[in-house]
Amino acid sequence: MYPICYSFRRCPYAMRARMALLVSGQAVELREVALRDKPAQMLAISPKGTVPVLLLPDGQILDESLDIMRWALGRDDPEQWLAGEDRGLIAANDGPFKGHLDRYKYATRHGSDSVEHRNEAMTWLGELEMRLERSPYLTGERRSLTDMAIFPFIRQFAATESDWFAVQPLPQVRRWLDGLLASDLFARAMLRVAAWREGDEAVFLR
Repeated sequence: MYPICYSFRRCPYAMRARMALLVSGQAVELREVALRDKPAQMLAISPKGTVPVLLLPDGQILDESLDIMRWALGRDDPEQWLAGEDRGLIAANDGPFKGHLDRYKYATRHGSDSVEHRNEAMTWLGELEMRLERSPYLTGERRSLTDMAIFPFIRQFAATESDWFAVQPLPQVRRWLDGLLASDLFARAMLRVAAWREGDEAVFLR
């Protein structure tokens, strides 16, 4: 019996969980969620209704992306991602940066000034630029949990106004981002599958 992962392809939280599952070699049944029609099976085990959710064979439920990443890497961590975990940097990404990203990308929804929040987000990206001037990845010479936890959100920011982002003074961030986007791991994590329905044949992420 395999773990079951409820996911949504474009969600950055789900992306980072899928990448950790893949790099760890942990096969899971992948259930793509239609956010406007969430499966009752997922809501029954995680009423908050957000992805990703990982249901383990023993009935344990993990419904936070970082917990899923750490669980997978705790089973097998061939690239030593856990050694490069910077919890403070990840918290800054998931907190202040994500807040500015949402108010930039979805300004109408939030009633916010998109340029103001874009500028605030760029201040933090400047900090990442300085880190990446010192090493190829955020915590050293190899990609780590920190890179893979943060990268899906930078991808989202860069894609919001891609022409504008392409000319910003962030050459190292773009190099880092482009490399991760071009990786085989990311391509595997972005498998396209139809939204899951009860009775569907199982699809596996592996």
